[in-house]
Amino acid sequence: MTTIKSEYNGGLRTSATHVKSGNQFLTDAPLDNNGKGETFSPTDTVAAALGSCMMTVMAIAGEKEGIDLTGMHLETTKVMSATLPRKIAALKVEFFWDNCPLNEEKREWLKDVGRNCPVALSLHPDLRQEINFHF
Repeated sequence: MTTIKSEYNGGLRTSATHVKSGNQFLTDAPLDNNGKGETFSPTDTVAAALGSCMMTVMAIAGEKEGIDLTGMHLETTKVMSATLPRKIAALKVEFFWDNCPLNEEKREWLKDVGRNCPVALSLHPDLRQEINFHF
């Protein structure tokens, strides 16, 4: 069954629709690649997917252990290659969780869960994943 349907809308913009829910998002080419940069670029969605996937699997694992990750947040920086072919060279993800209630052993366990999320494991090994946890 189809998961996502996408359409080119012109003006270097696409729309993607999640078939099951009907939710939609747009992408634009980035400013540094002939676009308007008015919304996520396709490579921005990859950067967002990594952080979202990591937090999601961490939350799933946490729930099984009675751990509520509410308040955890992250910031992602996407670094594009300086040479052709154009590609994502690195994704830098900084996790923050003020007042983390976990001991060091549980923190390391949770970090390992995040580092092994499906998106992280699906990205090409040449794409550097620089993950830092501040909790």
